[in-house]
Amino acid sequence: MLDKLKINKKLLRELDIIVILLAILIVVFGALNIYSATKGINLCKRQLIWLVVGLVVVYLILTIDYHLIKNYTPLIYWSCVVLLLLNDFVLGKISKGARSWIKIGGVSIQPSEFAKIGMMLMLAKKIDDMDGKINEPKNLLTLLIYAGIPMVLIVIQPDMGMTMVCFFIVLGIFFVSGLDIKTIIGGLISLTLLIAITWNSGLIKPYQQQRLTSFLNPEADQLGANLQLTQSLIGIGSGGIFGKGFTQGTQTSLSFVPEAHTDFIFAVVGEEWGLVGSIVLLILYSILIFRLIKISRTAKDLFGSMLCIGIVSTFLFSLLQNIGMTIGIMPITGITLPLMSYGGSSILTSLIALGLALNVGMRRKKINF
Repeated sequence: MLDKLKINKKLLRELDIIVILLAILIVVFGALNIYSATKGINLCKRQLIWLVVGLVVVYLILTIDYHLIKNYTPLIYWSCVVLLLLNDFVLGKISKGARSWIKIGGVSIQPSEFAKIGMMLMLAKKIDDMDGKINEPKNLLTLLIYAGIPMVLIVIQPDMGMTMVCFFIVLGIFFVSGLDIKTIIGGLISLTLLIAITWNSGLIKPYQQQRLTSFLNPEADQLGANLQLTQSLIGIGSGGIFGKGFTQGTQTSLSFVPEAHTDFIFAVVGEEWGLVGSIVLLILYSILIFRLIKISRTAKDLFGSMLCIGIVSTFLFSLLQNIGMTIGIMPITGITLPLMSYGGSSILTSLIALGLALNVGMRRKKINF
């Protein structure tokens, strides 16, 4: 039994250890900022525990050939859909206006985080089964249905942030797989109409609408809808070039910035580590994404390549959205900063995604045993 949990040394030589080291470094840095923002060790410890759990899961993923994971993709995908259904209609708990969490024992999980993994796997599998012929109407419709099911269930919650993440996962996979540009433009127009319908459907409450649009006029209602953004900008601006120093932030550590340890963790980085610390963090993310793109380009099959593109899309959009909302250029949503923000579901799914990409990279060559 234990022999099955061993990874052959020849495969290990193909492992991109830099990706793992970067992930660990970012999580540890995130834990330090969580400690500073909350002035307590408990959440920092939990984050590091989730890192250890995630690394164990990554190892287990690496022991399984990703082609076997491909075979079980339908089971994974539909299990995630069932989890979303249970969340939306049976077990979900409302938090911050959205029914996005299921509490099991003392642990809360966010089903949509796992659903985006299931969706990536399913889209990658179907495109591989179609030999990449994504522009055929029947094939495109099939892909849209598989993408649409979890996205509709996430909209119902409503979690517009995760819906946006899922949309850009689909867009990234479709674009790289060669979807006709006219179809992409048509899809964007359709999405605009869907957003308009959802916006006026009553699913998104007035205060949520105000939160999403507050970045368009940051000087208005600075003690209400724009409080979080205003305090974030003050914190980041006051950090200057080198920052105020670890645990020396005032805006974030004194709770002037709500949710500084989760959605607005970048405000902590900007205030305490300054422009230099922020740039270093962005460089770490850039190297990570570059190496994931490299794995995608060298994958030995379409399934592996498309799966990695989905993972790249997740990280890239989440980075742009999360950092953008803390500096006032993107709408404020509940999108976490990957590997940095506090949250077990977020950390675990980010590490699972990296484990899947590393699995593809390890097996890009034919290994003679």
